[in-house]
Amino acid sequence: MGMLKTIAQAWKIDDLRSKIIFTLLMLLIFRLGSNIPVPGIDRDILKEVFSGDTGLFGLFDLFSGGAFSNFTIFALSITPYITASIIFQLLTIAIPRLEALAKEGVEGKKKIAQYTRYLTVGLAFIQAIGLSVGLFRQAVVDKSFFSITVIVLTLSAGTAFLMWLGEQINENGIGNGISLIIMAGIISTIPGAINQTWVKLQAGEVGFISVILFGIFALFVVVGIIVVQQGQRRIPVQYAKRVVGRKMYGGQSTHIPMKVNQAGVIPVIFSLSLLQFPITITYFFPNGGFADFVTKWLSPYGNPGVWIYASFNIVLIMFFTFFYTSVTFNPAEVANNMKANGGFIPGIRPGRSTIEYLNRVMTRITFVGAVFLAVIATLPTLIQQFTALQIGFGGTSLLIVVGVALDTMKQLETQMVMRNYQGFLK
Repeated sequence: MGMLKTIAQAWKIDDLRSKIIFTLLMLLIFRLGSNIPVPGIDRDILKEVFSGDTGLFGLFDLFSGGAFSNFTIFALSITPYITASIIFQLLTIAIPRLEALAKEGVEGKKKIAQYTRYLTVGLAFIQAIGLSVGLFRQAVVDKSFFSITVIVLTLSAGTAFLMWLGEQINENGIGNGISLIIMAGIISTIPGAINQTWVKLQAGEVGFISVILFGIFALFVVVGIIVVQQGQRRIPVQYAKRVVGRKMYGGQSTHIPMKVNQAGVIPVIFSLSLLQFPITITYFFPNGGFADFVTKWLSPYGNPGVWIYASFNIVLIMFFTFFYTSVTFNPAEVANNMKANGGFIPGIRPGRSTIEYLNRVMTRITFVGAVFLAVIATLPTLIQQFTALQIGFGGTSLLIVVGVALDTMKQLETQMVMRNYQGFLK
């Protein structure tokens, strides 16, 4: 109710109402484009292609809101941009020039954002060629050079347009545009999932008790996601007083917020990408010993494959959580910045002791976040295996939707606080 009250109060303010309407219109354009088909594609063959388990392609279809399986102009969705952003985050650590550029402030970030756009278009072009002459080649009606070129350019332009759409939301709307586009795509699949469950319930394939239990489970998962996403360890920092000329500076107290789930949903996506890759390969080679081996031992639908899949998923998620957290949070850099500005953690000596302390705290809270991500991502797989409920990437979906919703409401609340309104987030 607090969330609805905050939105209602924001709606009464002209500029915030304009931003909310603009954001909704941009998302509406995204959904309209997700239903415009790419020319020259046989839809009947597409249905056969996505009739069974498609491995990693199912994750792409989730992020695109069904545009991938329908091969519309937004079939590539915003995944090339996500890939390009992750690549540059990693390169910023590996390449000193990019690291220096990232520390230059706003201008440096603008330059990296420009490089990210170029890489996004390049990746989209490569993926579009791969889909046109590879995965969906059998669905292409006219296999001439001109027809393939039109399809490739259409898909690449669709991704470039979505990237522009996200930036427009960032500048003129509320929330992170790219995240909201992904969230809108996921939410658009909910009505179809509910209808599918209803049909199975009427046919007797799913028990009413199972649906109720799943609803309760989903509610607890959402509450758990909110608690963990909002959870943080605040490390107190005290700045020493210093005299410069006739003025005294410092002496104030602040804190370093260390989030429990610092890595967000990235570890889950990385883990799914690796685990779904062998299943994706079997799509191209459906007949043979390799496909049978993957289905039995490495697939979430096989026996004992479901247990092996779940075990690998847990290990990979925990590994990527620690890895990505270490990439985004550097204790040595934080400690050096504090020392340079006269700051220290009470009871901890500046320098190496501070680095060791931050490392120890980060390891402990990251372990909690990693276990949480592993449980959220693995339980839907087991539920889907032992019940008739088809919830797909339920854990990932909930993590993204709830996380984006919280971030968007935080931004909206910031706008409200500026106007002396009290939001629902404390």
